Amino acid sequence: MTAAATAFLFPGQGSQFVGMGRALADQYPEARAAFAQADEVLGFALSQLCFEGPESDLTDTLNAQPAILATSLAALRVIERRAPEVRPAFVAGHSLGEFSALVAAGALTFTDALALVRERGRLMKQAGDAAPGGMAAILNLDRDALAAVCEEAGQATGKRVQIANDNSPGQIVISGDKVALDKAMELAKAKGARRAIPLPVSIAAHSHLMAMIARSFRGDLDGVPFGLMRVPLIGNVYARPIDTSDVRDELEAQLTSPVRWTESIQYLVSKGVTRFIEVGPKDVLAGLVRRIDSSVTAMSVGDPAGVELLLA
Repeated sequence: MTAAATAFLFPGQGSQFVGMGRALADQYPEARAAFAQADEVLGFALSQLCFEGPESDLTDTLNAQPAILATSLAALRVIERRAPEVRPAFVAGHSLGEFSALVAAGALTFTDALALVRERGRLMKQAGDAAPGGMAAILNLDRDALAAVCEEAGQATGKRVQIANDNSPGQIVISGDKVALDKAMELAKAKGARRAIPLPVSIAAHSHLMAMIARSFRGDLDGVPFGLMRVPLIGNVYARPIDTSDVRDELEAQLTSPVRWTESIQYLVSKGVTRFIEVGPKDVLAGLVRRIDSSVTAMSVGDPAGVELLLA
């Protein structure tokens, strides 16, 4: 299949699990080298945390972000070495996954990406401790209706809640102050949502509660060089390709802005993409792609079985 028909997608937080990347590292030297580099850059055994846990430490935002990035880049290195003919015409990443996508596009080094996401995780955890919030998945309520629900919940409580992840038709995540979030969940069910599921997090990602860390993280971004993109990257904030000159603004704005995933996939399909390859742990994004557009194919490469399927 031609590059013009293929996009690489990189997962975000929530895709972590104990044991991720272990089979890749056991079977492929290039994956093993990627984990070894991550251990060296971060100064602790991130690979052991990925492979063996404990789960409580792996799911900590501080660790989960570099762990998912390292696993995604280990999988990418295997694809580049074992299937060099499989080249993407576009890349995109969901939230944290945008950093992996930047590495894949050649705009950011693996070393710098690891340092940035480790700091991003630290800052997000700090914001969560200072102003605890929450997130919830709302099923089977359209975006406009849910946006109205969030506004109504804000007016009723004097607090704020907003759309955080527009993941696919029928699956949207909201985020914000706990009291407003609870009210929005109640209103969403009253408006016809099939379910309103609180997520097991204390961090209100992609909401106004992350504004307190945005300036600090921008300082980190300003200290890192970004190169030219080898392939176009579709950004979360506007669901359109971003230039190297826009990367820092994108990554800063992403902290408080919704992830426009549905629109991102629709844009890629409109540009001729017919095959989506999720590069990293689990297959969350591949599942979302199928719900967004059933006419395309989607697969996940995060273990040797995925690699073999790609090579078949």
